[in-house]
Amino acid sequence: MTSKRGGAPLYAWILLGFLIGMGAGLYVNLYVGAETPWVQSVTDNVTGPIGQIFLKLLFMLVIPLLFSALAVGVAEMGDLSSLGRVGFKTLAFTIVLSAIAVLIGLGMVNAFRPGDGVDPALAQALLEDSREAAGAIVGNAPQSIEAGQFFLDLIPSNVFTAAAENQILPVMVFALFFGVGLVMARSAATDRLQEALQGLFEVMMKLINLVIKLAPIAIACLMFNLAALFGWDLLIRLAGYAAVALGAMAIHMFVIYPLAVMVLAGRNPLKFFSDVREPFIVAFTTASSNATLPIALKAAEERLNLPRRIARFVLTVGATANQNGTALFEGVTVLFLAQFFGVELSLTQQIVVMLVCILGGIGTAGVPAGSLPVVALILVMVGVPAEGIGLVLGVDRFLDMCRTTLNVVGDLVAATVVSRGEKDLPPNAENPGAAEPVPELA
Repeated sequence: MTSKRGGAPLYAWILLGFLIGMGAGLYVNLYVGAETPWVQSVTDNVTGPIGQIFLKLLFMLVIPLLFSALAVGVAEMGDLSSLGRVGFKTLAFTIVLSAIAVLIGLGMVNAFRPGDGVDPALAQALLEDSREAAGAIVGNAPQSIEAGQFFLDLIPSNVFTAAAENQILPVMVFALFFGVGLVMARSAATDRLQEALQGLFEVMMKLINLVIKLAPIAIACLMFNLAALFGWDLLIRLAGYAAVALGAMAIHMFVIYPLAVMVLAGRNPLKFFSDVREPFIVAFTTASSNATLPIALKAAEERLNLPRRIARFVLTVGATANQNGTALFEGVTVLFLAQFFGVELSLTQQIVVMLVCILGGIGTAGVPAGSLPVVALILVMVGVPAEGIGLVLGVDRFLDMCRTTLNVVGDLVAATVVSRGEKDLPPNAENPGAAEPVPELA
């Protein structure tokens, strides 16, 4: 389902806001000058604060959103005995595939460095402005991370303190443990607690959707500030970023997935892609993993002939937990913006980005622009100006369509791999006559 604003799809308004902000900023950059007093007054008192309000609203919602999504996603796997072999294979494949996706993305960005070449003085000026605007958040972000201390810091001594300080990794680890606890301590009380967490997730998603409706105005303001400062150089960097992101996605889609289907699932990759063409198209056009879930389930059972119980388990969990396309996009975006603003990330910091992207792929909602809060939070973690997210939002719709397609096909690849060697249950055990509702979250 595509959100609409004033009769037009939301992404059309976002694109319009992007173009208006970009055009006005370029005009100011070329014919007026970013240092003109009235321009500085507008950027300091109008466009800057509007963009900051949008970003602060995202930061306000992201912690409860990710906690509830992760905890409920783990809890929905069922009791531990039912998880068994299928749950372990699904989790292991998801982590490995997401890690490969992020590594491809980071490798492409490091190889082609699309964000390099910006005037350091201009980049530093924008960096200083963003640090002042988001000083409280950036001040709590780690400046350097040692490998040993990093693993110790994964375990929060106080999860509320970690959440208050925007330490996303410890909060995610706690959410994962909390979800496992819900699985192990099944009772009427824990079922009600899980329903409450599901309610929290739905409330956060509703609020995120409300905030996203402000995106066209916020993006116009953010892009005006950026374009007025950087001029045409911004367009060149943005084109390079999109090309690198699409190239990394293409490698994962047409190299990694076919290898997994052929080697791990023992199937013909060409026939596999032919069988999943319908969810492929639906995912590309809707940009929503959740909206595509019913079509993916149908393709898995009728075209790929996968066991019903395996397909339903892997695809339903995968709509939230197996989003390697999103993880790849987040890694590429963070490193691109770090290069753009001259923030050098060490190997250890890039490993941290990779881990957060993998976990963020698990916790990201499978709806259009669902990765936006995660990207914004990772930017803060590594000291990159959060305003930089406005750079990518203008082309995010198309990239969102591509990474959602990668996510959905990845879910089907995972279901195919996990199904290898698994026997289907007798018809009466699977109760095919029962019409089990498929959750419609998008």
